[in-house]
Amino acid sequence: MATFAQLTQEQKSVVEKARNRVIEAIGQNMDLYGMTHSTGHLYGLLFFSDHPMTLDDMKREMEMSKTSMSTGVRTLVDMKMVHKVWEKGTRKDLYEAEQDWYQTFTDYFGLKWRKAVEMNMSAIRRSMRELETLRSSSDDDQLAAVISLDLSKMRQAEAYYEWLDRLIDALESGDIFSLVPKREQ
Repeated sequence: MATFAQLTQEQKSVVEKARNRVIEAIGQNMDLYGMTHSTGHLYGLLFFSDHPMTLDDMKREMEMSKTSMSTGVRTLVDMKMVHKVWEKGTRKDLYEAEQDWYQTFTDYFGLKWRKAVEMNMSAIRRSMRELETLRSSSDDDQLAAVISLDLSKMRQAEAYYEWLDRLIDALESGDIFSLVPKREQ
């Protein structure tokens, strides 16, 4: 298999231009993932690299501080978009990009959505208990009407979050791909 280093200078130039265009697009879209433009560029660099890279390698390629590289890599590792790898004879940490973007999507959004579901369900259930307690301690019809309307809205929200929880399960299990198949190349 040919490597980038084996290409002619003219070929390298065309390949670099094409890669840079994709890396820039990745960087611009990283706000979707709650990440910075430079973290997107870092992911793109690792995605196109034909070998795992150290922080020093990344720093040299991107001309950024090692601290910025470390922060970006840690973010990407936490999001399961980059993995630490081991290589015999190397003492420094090496990193490579997750190449399966379907897996990256399901990992990232499953993680983020699950956290949101848990937070919102906790707030909804606590609020519903408090409103039920208030309603049962009062004979005020106006209060009961307001509480009933609020509880109805919260039950709708609860149903949505239960649905979203099932969607997350389908993402994490891979069942989503039976409904929306991956495009194989």
